This record gives sequence, C-alpha cells and structure tokens, in this order.
Amino acid sequence: MDLTPERLRAALTGPGTGSSDFDLNPGYRLPAGRKLRPAAVLIAIGAGTGGASVLLTKRASGLRDHAGQISLPGGKIDPGDADATAAALREAEEEVGLHRGLVEPLGHLPTHETVTGYTVTPVLARVTAPFQPFPQEAEVEEAFFVPLAHLADPGRYRVERRLWLGQWRSYYVVPWGPYYIWGATARMLRQLAERLA
Repeated sequence: MDLTPERLRAALTGPGTGSSDFDLNPGYRLPAGRKLRPAAVLIAIGAGTGGASVLLTKRASGLRDHAGQISLPGGKIDPGDADATAAALREAEEEVGLHRGLVEPLGHLPTHETVTGYTVTPVLARVTAPFQPFPQEAEVEEAFFVPLAHLADPGRYRVERRLWLGQWRSYYVVPWGPYYIWGATARMLRQLAERLA
C-alpha cells in the first residue's frame, strides 16, 4: 500500500459527505433535542513490520463508556485545544505516548456522528519515525497495529447487527486477528478505504 503523503492527501480531496452510526439504520429514532459534543480521533499511519499500518487501541475494561472496545486514539475536544487536529494529537500522546513531533497531520476526513452523542473528526496523519506505543493503563488496555492493506480494502468490511436499546442496529465490522473492530471505528476506517480504493 502506497504510504506517500501525496497519496494519502489525495484520499482526503475526493468527494464524500460525513458518515454516522445511522448510515445503515435509516429508521432509527434519534433522541429529540440531542446535543452533539465535538471529538477527534487520529488515524495514524506508520511503517510497521509488514509495511504501512494503522495504530489502534483496546480501551480499558474499567471505563464507563465503550469499555474494552477497539478504537482509534482520540477523545473530546477540550476548550484548550486549538482545533480537532490538536485534540487528536494530544489524546494520542496521552493515551499511547505518541509524541506529536513524530506525527505529520495530513488533513481531515468528513465528520462522523455517533449514537453516543459525539460528532467526531477523523484526523489522517503519518507517523514519520519508528514508534513503540506505551498505553496509559487507566484508559488503554492495549495498543497495536493493523496493516493498512487490510483496512484499505472495502471487501474486508461486512455488516452485522444487534439489538440495542430495543431497536435492531446494523453496523460495519472489519475484524483482524483477535480484534473485533466495529461501529464508529470501522465506519470511519471504511470511509478512508472508500477514498483509497
């Protein structure tokens, strides 16, 4: 998979709108008067042992929200963050020790709305030097790399569904090894795959 900044930036310029957890659920009833909170995640692409790879985390099992789920480094945009990119870089540094000096931000994918009330900006970036993650145990149980070739192949994604709050909810999954990558994380990565295809 081509890792040049030009190739990755080109993926950001293609046509497309934002995504959401409701893409596959057009009949889902959204809560009245909901207020979306801004958040950002980092799609950090670096050179792994098998070529280009994407950094993902497994959230700590003791967290109140999304415990044990696979996610991209990121979180809420705080008042002190200059923008979504600054928030994503700060969160990645806090969660897995990825120093912002090793990251070249390339741009944003369209925002993603979650069922939990966030509007998430995916920040695409290139890790410019070898990096060993050091998970912050209170938030992250594990950090690992998934080959970009796997995540960039739209054919690897499938749709599954489960009963959630009394309604059937469909969502994308893109499993890799022992990791069940699903929901908002899979949907944002699929958006990148569609643009790289």
